[in-house]
Amino acid sequence: MISASVSGRWVPAQARELAARLSAFFDRDVEIVKRLNDAHRRLRCANERLRAGVSGDAIGLIDDGGIDWAIHDGLCAYQSASEERRQLAFEVGELSQQLTGVLCAAGWSAEEARAVNVHELAGAAI
Repeated sequence: MISASVSGRWVPAQARELAARLSAFFDRDVEIVKRLNDAHRRLRCANERLRAGVSGDAIGLIDDGGIDWAIHDGLCAYQSASEERRQLAFEVGELSQQLTGVLCAAGWSAEEARAVNVHELAGAAI
């Protein structure tokens, strides 16, 4: 087993591998959040278009110009990204628990293991 050190602490190779996977998951989460924000923006714009086109006399009589499809697409995109993020959160939780266990077995306290910077740990020099 090849080990490395972070701030003078011994880091098993398995911990570095888990940290690298977590680091990649965090990068993936950033991309999912961008998709969520885009879907939210699209929904907000469609809602504003809908509000701008509705008057008290014309409810149900206006041509919404595809607003219903814009809302549908935005909701589908938001739901898809939300589900992907939910699944990712589960995987992050599982890997975090494994990483904590590996670091604790190497002599780290639970607090130290939970507070470690996974990006730094993943790139720890051998």
